[in-house]
Amino acid sequence: MIDKIIPGGADTLIQLAEQHHTTYQQGEPFPNIAFENFFQEDYLNQVLAEFPDLAQRNTIQYQNAFEKKFAGRGEQDFGVVTREFMHFLNSEPFLQFLQKLTGIEEILIGDPYYIGGGQHEIKRGGLLKIHVDFNKHPKLGLDRRLNVLVYLNKDWEESYGGHFELWNQTMDHCVKKIAPKFNTLALFSTNHISYHGHPDPLNCPEEMSRKSFALYYYSNGRPQHEMQIQQNSHSTLFVERKTHPEEHGAFVGLRTKNKFKNTLRALLPEAWIQAFKPKSKDW
Repeated sequence: MIDKIIPGGADTLIQLAEQHHTTYQQGEPFPNIAFENFFQEDYLNQVLAEFPDLAQRNTIQYQNAFEKKFAGRGEQDFGVVTREFMHFLNSEPFLQFLQKLTGIEEILIGDPYYIGGGQHEIKRGGLLKIHVDFNKHPKLGLDRRLNVLVYLNKDWEESYGGHFELWNQTMDHCVKKIAPKFNTLALFSTNHISYHGHPDPLNCPEEMSRKSFALYYYSNGRPQHEMQIQQNSHSTLFVERKTHPEEHGAFVGLRTKNKFKNTLRALLPEAWIQAFKPKSKDW
């Protein structure tokens, strides 16, 4: 099966991992890398042909100042080829590739539930502000270590925007941009300083959208220096770009809402909070 998905098959994966291990670890502003034309083009064309309009499905819809996008629910909207593809990305050969490429010592574990991941789609005007990711798997309690993104967008022009951006710790500079072009694979280590996103409104034509797959990988524990900083689990944490003062008002509102939520959590039993909290994804 691997030969029809990866040009050159398993041997190519190992060679790529060995050739690019140092490049990945030395990536700025945190370990990262992107590969173009990573998968067999004919195969990925079949995956793209199965990608649904997520706005028309029973999907998770994020519509707030920090994220405007659609996300699939697990495997419910996977076609036959898509399911095979996603299962491969959680398989032993691909996990071994990730392990060797990244140098992560703890055993990497895929997420069969695709929580927060799976199919993603952003329409014209959509965005995902700069953030660090939730750091624990909500079902398994494992530590989130690595994100893999697969882009499916043909004939993507620079003027459309939608670049995947990596920002520095002081949030005053975008260090790297990756265009979301068809058959591009991007991956990066996730920790307390992996600030990333697609922060500016998408400018593609109305009939187009930014399509991608996101896969997250976990481990049972993480390096001690990271454990000391990330002892407690947290959800997605959005951060303000210092170079974009127009974002300030939204972040003032976010901080006020978070303070209110934290006060409620300190005063009320968790069962009450779960029973009465809004269904919106931005709670």
